Amino acid sequence: MRIVIPLFDGFTALDAVGPYEILHMLPDADVTFAAAEPGTITDGAGSLRLVATASFADVTEADILLVPGGPGSIRGTTDGALLDWIRRIHPTTTWTTSVCTGSLLLAAAGLLTGIEATTHWSAVDTLESYGARYTARRVVEQPGRIITAAGVSAGIDMALRLAELIAGRTAAEAFQLAIEYDPQPPFDAGSYAKAPQAAKDYLAARH
Repeated sequence: MRIVIPLFDGFTALDAVGPYEILHMLPDADVTFAAAEPGTITDGAGSLRLVATASFADVTEADILLVPGGPGSIRGTTDGALLDWIRRIHPTTTWTTSVCTGSLLLAAAGLLTGIEATTHWSAVDTLESYGARYTARRVVEQPGRIITAAGVSAGIDMALRLAELIAGRTAAEAFQLAIEYDPQPPFDAGSYAKAPQAAKDYLAARH
């Protein structure tokens, strides 16, 4: 099973690495990190780097395409080469997926037109500008093969759902246990609907 995760300057690390921790445990999983050119790609915080071992030109098909988000995904919506590559890979996949603002790339490539999808709460208007219908659900599974996940940590939830679809519930539960994914956050501020106004104001002041 070939799993392809595209990287671009400004990706969010957990968007890629969180699902990777689940998906690499699938039977016969072959995970490829790809980029415009092989080499080191820097995340959106500017301090963490992952190595892409393949170029987009090297990758012509995938069983699972998992597109991460991050600041670079906004820029990527005008990257014709990246969008063309997503369009070429999508017809070969069993599942085309995104995490956080990675859905903007799927939308800009024309894959989400007229269907429900999710993204990071800060990118709702942009997502809808490409013809998608935003929903605040954490993971949105469309009939067929498109799944979108909301901000960052939702990618782990989506990967567990993929594991269930592919390998069954027992395998998915085993993978969850393997990484001891048992979220018990100290605060209940993980969605825009639940976060206190002071937290929203704090973020707004930093941007």
